[in-house]
Amino acid sequence: MAADLRVLFDATPLLGPRTGIGRYTASLVDALVSDVDARLIGFSARGWRRLRDEAPAGTRVVGPPVPARALRMLWRGGRFPPVEVLSGPVDVVHGTNFVLPPPARAAGVVTIHDLAFLDDPSLAEADLPALVRLSAQRARVVCTPTEAVADQVAERLDVAREKLAVTPLGVDPEWFSAAPVPDGRIPGEYLLFVGADGPRKGLDVLRAALSPELPPLVIAGPGAAGEVDGVIRTGYVSDERLRSLVAGASALVLPSRDEGFGLPVLEALACDVPVVCSDLPALREVSAGHAIHTPVGDPLALREALHRALTSPPAPEPGRTHAQSFTWQRCADQTQAAYLRAHA
Repeated sequence: MAADLRVLFDATPLLGPRTGIGRYTASLVDALVSDVDARLIGFSARGWRRLRDEAPAGTRVVGPPVPARALRMLWRGGRFPPVEVLSGPVDVVHGTNFVLPPPARAAGVVTIHDLAFLDDPSLAEADLPALVRLSAQRARVVCTPTEAVADQVAERLDVAREKLAVTPLGVDPEWFSAAPVPDGRIPGEYLLFVGADGPRKGLDVLRAALSPELPPLVIAGPGAAGEVDGVIRTGYVSDERLRSLVAGASALVLPSRDEGFGLPVLEALACDVPVVCSDLPALREVSAGHAIHTPVGDPLALREALHRALTSPPAPEPGRTHAQSFTWQRCADQTQAAYLRAHA
């Protein structure tokens, strides 16, 4: 039955630079393509044609070019137009990026990656909280990457626990064979932060924690490349380059104020690189004792934790074994089970 299940994925995250949600969407679809009839739709007037180039093999791209902003305004006010008007008949609609396109007859599944936008409106467009609340109520199953986010969704969005499905993300196999690649722009020893800048990521705390006794900081993520005040920015890098940067780091640092999963933690563990991250429920859940945790927003504690990671790092092999348990196939299997629950 599952192979005949027509699943429509919101593939809009595949259209821009490959963020964490873009990687999730691409990896999930790729792992599911042999198990379901995968159809992709992109809500964009400009980038619509690009989806045909980004679509994983074995999928089918459907739908006309439509502006996302206009659709969101309509969907916030009701269920028109139902997504099947754009895509054709399907059995399940999966909103991969917080928002569930309202279906007419199909079963709705939505992934809510975190709820940081509820506390910091600057993280998203103004209509996102209302759309996410509507999506959580409309969906038959709500997927979250961790139990920690599931607890938050149940409490803050008033979602029944039986509607929730935890579908942890995966680590690409290439991470386990990643190796440093010499680069004259990067020092021999460095601390690494991976991700986009912003208040939620705690880079201000990390900068305050730096000291002459610590290696310099390298930031890999969106933005202009260059060096300012001893901090090196690489700008957006390819997946291959990112793996080499992580593999060569003295430690990976994730000083976030909020996280829904924290995939860089597992990717660093896969490379045998020590991890220092905030003491948050999702990061404790994902790292499972293989990272050094530090109180949120405390630069002195973070500095001490970084010294400990460099001088007395955790044994690498247990962390590497732990990271191996997170696969995209496991994510796909648990997500497919959510589709079957919703469709039933």
